[in-house]
Amino acid sequence: MTNELIILLWSAASIGFVHTLLGPDHYLPFIVIGKARDWSLSRTLGLTAICGIGHVLSSVIIGMLGILIGIQLQKLTWFEGVRGNLAAWGLIAFGLLYAIWGLRHYLKHKRKSRHGHEHQSVSNATPWMLFIIFFLGPCEPLIPLLMYPAAHESTMAVILVTTIFGVVTVGTMLIAVWAASMGLSQIRFQKLQPLAHLLAGIIIFASGISIQFLGL
Repeated sequence: MTNELIILLWSAASIGFVHTLLGPDHYLPFIVIGKARDWSLSRTLGLTAICGIGHVLSSVIIGMLGILIGIQLQKLTWFEGVRGNLAAWGLIAFGLLYAIWGLRHYLKHKRKSRHGHEHQSVSNATPWMLFIIFFLGPCEPLIPLLMYPAAHESTMAVILVTTIFGVVTVGTMLIAVWAASMGLSQIRFQKLQPLAHLLAGIIIFASGISIQFLGL
């Protein structure tokens, strides 16, 4: 194992951790949706893991194809940027629509009649919406900073680098969601519970805004 590969492996771990922790879109949507929908911790973490794997895997597939076909790094970076914009706008739209639905839900069910066809429909669609958004969203540093440099070493180097990056990224997402969910479970929100869906939508919307316009 060369010194260059060792540096790349450490970089994969550190970049995966920092990239995930500094991106609120990697964990906030799961925290607030899980809390608003009163999901169990295992269900929330399960959705987080599935979306995280899809998030990493999409960039890995594109990066591998780029390396095998010989696509210039600049073109792949541009394509990942387009995907990033789509994912950010998707998160913004999802948060806005969920907030609107949350407001309607509050107004319609403020007398505690919280069950009905509309509630079930949104409940079933929410995980799929989040997965699609995360699958569209690229891991921006993965291809240019890790995969292409690793390709100069060997195929095994690419596999090792992407594996470490993926494990650290998904692991950090899970730890962040777990820690926040455990903390929130100790706090009582009875007065805010009727507005939980509205607040969740607003927070997801704000996460999308922070990604699209603040570059977080």
